Amino acid sequence: MNKVYATAVEAIADVEDGAVIMFGGFGSAGSPTNLILALAEKGVKDLTAISNNIGLGDKLDVLVQNKQLKKFIGSFPIRATTNRRDWLFEAFKAGEVEVEVVPQGTLAERMRAAGAGIGGFYTPTGVGTVVAEGKEERVIDGVRYLLEYPLRADFAFIKAYKADTLGNLVYRMSTRNFNPVMATAARVTIVDTEEIVQPGELDPEAVVTPGVFVDRIVKGPKHDLHGFE
Repeated sequence: MNKVYATAVEAIADVEDGAVIMFGGFGSAGSPTNLILALAEKGVKDLTAISNNIGLGDKLDVLVQNKQLKKFIGSFPIRATTNRRDWLFEAFKAGEVEVEVVPQGTLAERMRAAGAGIGGFYTPTGVGTVVAEGKEERVIDGVRYLLEYPLRADFAFIKAYKADTLGNLVYRMSTRNFNPVMATAARVTIVDTEEIVQPGELDPEAVVTPGVFVDRIVKGPKHDLHGFE
């Protein structure tokens, strides 16, 4: 099975309206920029985006500007500064996009649970806050916990430093962030990578995501997102 695609547009060709998509990254670090821009070009609508953040150098703002998002699920949906336009906040206020805020650790664990086949888990995070609304609460050894369920997606768009043609992935420093856990939690995992090598060329000790979790790989240009708009 050939997992290597020539372009990002070809790699995401079967993403349809209404798809649920995980986007790796933490700010601009580890964001699958080439896949996001291809998705914007494709123009599909009513998407649910699952990501730690949005509009912090990750280019997900483009999907909001294009009115392609129906819902955002993540832990940091607003900008930390007010010197740039907050497209998601404006769309949320206008009733155009639904937002579900998930504490960061809970977000990661919900995706890990999906990949590990776990039906749910209890966490003390969010007890007594709006996060607890509508959720089962249980006291274990005198501590209050909330029941959280796995978070799955149709597609995971992730970024890797290097990939081999079998889909084994190596990440670079902080770009590793949410990418490995998302690779296990989606039906189809698509990788935006800086380099593709042949099997046997990666140090096995450095491989974080095994190829069994990866469906498609595309090598794209590297973007300088430090001065993002």
